[in-house]
Amino acid sequence: MNTSAHSTPRNGARWLTQALEAEGVETLFGYPGGTIMPFYDALVDSRLKHILVRHEQGAALAANGYARASGKVGVCVATSGPGASNLVTGIADAMLDSVPMVCLTGQVATPLLGTDAFQELDVFGMTMPIVKHSFLVRSVDQLPEMVREAFRIAREGRPGPVLIDLPKDVQIADASHLPVHVPAAVLPPPAPADAKLADALAAIASAERPVVYGGGGIALANAVDAFRRFVEATGIPTALTLRGLGALPHAHPDYLGMLGMHGTRAANMAIQECDLLVVVGARFDDRATGKLSEFAPFARVIHLDADAYEISKLRTADVAVPGDVATSLKALSAARANCQAWRARCFANREKFATRYDAPGTDIYAPALLKRLSEVAPPDTIIACDVGQHQMWVAQHCRFNDPRNHLTSGALGTMGFGLPAAMGAQFACPDRTVVLVSGDGSFMMNVQELVTIARCKLPVKIVLLDNSSLGMVRQWQELFFAERYSEIDLSDNPDFAALAQVFGIPAKRIIARGDVDAALAELLAQPGPGLLHVTIDARANVWPLVPPNNANSTMLDSNPAHAVKETTHALPA
Repeated sequence: MNTSAHSTPRNGARWLTQALEAEGVETLFGYPGGTIMPFYDALVDSRLKHILVRHEQGAALAANGYARASGKVGVCVATSGPGASNLVTGIADAMLDSVPMVCLTGQVATPLLGTDAFQELDVFGMTMPIVKHSFLVRSVDQLPEMVREAFRIAREGRPGPVLIDLPKDVQIADASHLPVHVPAAVLPPPAPADAKLADALAAIASAERPVVYGGGGIALANAVDAFRRFVEATGIPTALTLRGLGALPHAHPDYLGMLGMHGTRAANMAIQECDLLVVVGARFDDRATGKLSEFAPFARVIHLDADAYEISKLRTADVAVPGDVATSLKALSAARANCQAWRARCFANREKFATRYDAPGTDIYAPALLKRLSEVAPPDTIIACDVGQHQMWVAQHCRFNDPRNHLTSGALGTMGFGLPAAMGAQFACPDRTVVLVSGDGSFMMNVQELVTIARCKLPVKIVLLDNSSLGMVRQWQELFFAERYSEIDLSDNPDFAALAQVFGIPAKRIIARGDVDAALAELLAQPGPGLLHVTIDARANVWPLVPPNNANSTMLDSNPAHAVKETTHALPA
């Protein structure tokens, strides 16, 4: 251990590193600068593993991915001013997807607050809308309570990010009198009301066409096992949101697929015709519901969620069951749904509308490649993705057996999320295979983190789908803007394989379907990082698609001129 001549034996910064260790923090991601330098000095004598990223956004998104993959609190660090502002997108992403994070930012000394000092920025105020709570530490004596509360708030209830703004004078102040840090107890969610559970049991028993609609709140509530037992006990056909994928394995006999804008026909048709919708940890997001006023029009709604605020926020629940989701599901597993004919109809549609992978032409077909990736990668592989067409292809065609194996920016839709998130996941799960699926647009937004991956010898495998365009924007311009293409051409992309090799990462490029199997096998066999640059058809679109402002009963298929309106009606008694 080094002993710095510039640190007091126990200043605020050193106390903070010891408090982080007491909170169970092992790894944090950051970038040093002027006002956070006392903290970095204290790191020299700490057991904490600090990962030096190449941009503060990379730090926030790596902490985000670390937390998603592990379920632990992710921690990122930046200096004041531009360092802190560069964290903002990653913090907002964590807030909207309910990811527990603690973000540490340096700040100018307290006497300089409000004077427009060098690199002063009101990060406390700036982040208020995108955090669960912000703390500005004005005295070293406030550190114990604020750090304890920050980690409690990040973990408790609906998880999310918390900011601690650390003036430089607080970091260097004497802290020898401060107590040893003891983490706060995290209160469990309240138990559900027996009367509400009784109402839910009665509603399930009387339903003829029930469907379960599960979301990301299942994993957040640590209720995946309870959810699976509930679905298997009741036999109710089940659809999942983008963030809920993996709550049921893809091949599960009760699973209809993802619902929503790019969901399966079977899932969307079932929800549009159901008479009871059992909502578990989902929030009626517009990408899941389509036109909300026409979503599940014949259904009564049972809504289970640990966050009572989400219940009846967008769709009034006939039976509201706030509280511990796992406890609620355990109680509802006693329900016996009488829906055999309905099940037969739902799963006949699943077979009828099963995805085909025999696309015409010779270009590499991204859905088929991603399906193959899931088949040849280890079953517990973590797949991170960026945002664009490939995000939806991953959701549709990769197979997940646990929600924490699927890392995606759901609510904010952050391009550039994938590379640092995959990096964070690999630090969280060093013995697991981590694959990043990215697109040529998103990849360039945080491409600098290839340096971090190479320097740390992280064995992240990168599958880069290159259609030389902003594919999702192009698809929408094709379908909804009369093919008036505007600023979507990326044909001047670099040679991504050569770029990776510059960073010392083995890479290759493929353009033919016949090369897919061997290239995937070679990538996954790499002992360290690797990149596979895949050229795909620039005209390929994501299907099916519910057009904006339409009900989920209206889905476009692979022929953009052919709108398929599925029959939506209550089945005869």
